[in-house]
Amino acid sequence: MDTNSKLSNNSAVILVSHGSTLPYAEEVFKEIKEKFIKKSGLPAEIGYMKVSEPTIAGAVEILKEEVEDLDKIIALPVFLAPGIHTNIDIPQLLGLEPLEVDPRCPDGNYPAEHYLSIADDVDFDGEIELLGSIGPRDKLLDIIDKRISEALSESKLDDSAKTGILLVTHGSRLNYNKEFATALYNKFEKTCDLPSSFGFMELCGPSIPESINKLVDENDLERLVVVPVFIAPGMHTTHDIPHILGFLEAHEHEHKHSHGHGHGHDHTHDLTPVEFDGEILYPDPIKADDILIDILIDMVNE
Repeated sequence: MDTNSKLSNNSAVILVSHGSTLPYAEEVFKEIKEKFIKKSGLPAEIGYMKVSEPTIAGAVEILKEEVEDLDKIIALPVFLAPGIHTNIDIPQLLGLEPLEVDPRCPDGNYPAEHYLSIADDVDFDGEIELLGSIGPRDKLLDIIDKRISEALSESKLDDSAKTGILLVTHGSRLNYNKEFATALYNKFEKTCDLPSSFGFMELCGPSIPESINKLVDENDLERLVVVPVFIAPGMHTTHDIPHILGFLEAHEHEHKHSHGHGHGHDHTHDLTPVEFDGEILYPDPIKADDILIDILIDMVNE
């Protein structure tokens, strides 16, 4: 799947990611980059907002070395939903105007230690085009269906077990994430024959325990597939959500959590117990799925 001919040989792509103190995300994004380059034919580099390397400014320098007479960079945020990162942080890290006023710092004067204050400036005279987030695309449903099938193939129950599906996303104090999750779930519900719902890990509702308890009570379930609608594995998918589901003991969760995430918000979760003693299946997040690569290429082509 090559990209369209409107892009010159002097163009390149930055796949923008958040960055993580854990190795999972970097491993996944390295694979995403390799698959994207192979399938699109475009030079590309990962640019991390913070914590990981290369930074967004560092990715620009790498691409300047790699592409002769580079005159256009397409910055592609590999984020499912828009939010503060896609609308405020990433534009500023690229040297562009933010798309909205930052509710964290309305006057734009960030503290000296803030990652927007300490980030290197982008040194590039050409055009930088910033794309939007992925959004609730139909192709995401194909990935979700694949994860559900993978999970059910590992089930210890037979095919007749009454099964429900729960889609889980992060949650946000702003409306963006909830709008994304709601729109995606509304599409999923129309294609799914099983009882289903969605829940948020934190910051907004319905919470994961609330959604599970309601889904179980209304449908007398024996088995539940909890699908993490996240790009890469990380603290949220490997510790926070498993803790909420009862897979981790409290002390283990607290020990893992003591390293912190550096997101600038706390991580208190709904402690309502999950009232379900049936089988819970918990597949992988999206990761470097071939369908995701197709989505990213579609975004560049559009």
